[in-house]
Amino acid sequence: MPARKPQLKTCPNGHRYEKSSDCPTCPVCEALRAPESGWMAKLSAPARRALENAGITTLEALSAWSAEKLLALHGIGPSTIPRLEAAFSEAGLKWVGR
Repeated sequence: MPARKPQLKTCPNGHRYEKSSDCPTCPVCEALRAPESGWMAKLSAPARRALENAGITTLEALSAWSAEKLLALHGIGPSTIPRLEAAFSEAGLKWVGR
């Protein structure tokens, strides 16, 4: 299948950007809402959105999830798991789901 040609899009906030996928996420808005510090700042935007959409916003909430269950979420890839493990280690917590 040939690659799709990027289309110029405008988000509700007026940001103009090009995207070749149907994904409605504005990269400008996403960059503006990215945390500057904390454990979520070390994750990719798709991984952050996947966790937020699952209601996971704290390490305590995350600790109840297994790595296998997290990997089933759209946006979480294998490279996310070591970053989450490092976040638990830095916070002095244990990952119950691991």
